[in-house]
Amino acid sequence: MNTATRNEDLRQILIERRRELHDDVQNRIRGGRKDQRNDIELALLQMRAETLTRISEALVRHEAGEYGTCLSCGGDITKRRLRALPFAVRCQGCEEKREFAQQDRSRHLALTRDDTSLFPEMTSWQ
Repeated sequence: MNTATRNEDLRQILIERRRELHDDVQNRIRGGRKDQRNDIELALLQMRAETLTRISEALVRHEAGEYGTCLSCGGDITKRRLRALPFAVRCQGCEEKREFAQQDRSRHLALTRDDTSLFPEMTSWQ
């Protein structure tokens, strides 16, 4: 499959996914006006709206010829990954590195908080 065909296939996936999410979000908003929604429904609506925004951003990257290129290493993001996560901005390897670094920072912050405890001797046996 050539690059032009691949890009057009991925563009169609983005457009279809955006349409599905847009319709779903609009239906949920209309339904929410009729009755009170619980916190879970509102959280799901927010997640879908955020995904819709990410897909719209991916379409902008596509139009600019930047879609499917990893923001970290500049390499190609696999079509398989883009089919699963059409709004992916990093290849799997770079995303795993980013997530690992983020987890490492979180652990470091947690340890730093423990070091500043008013009762440091108590944090070791909790």
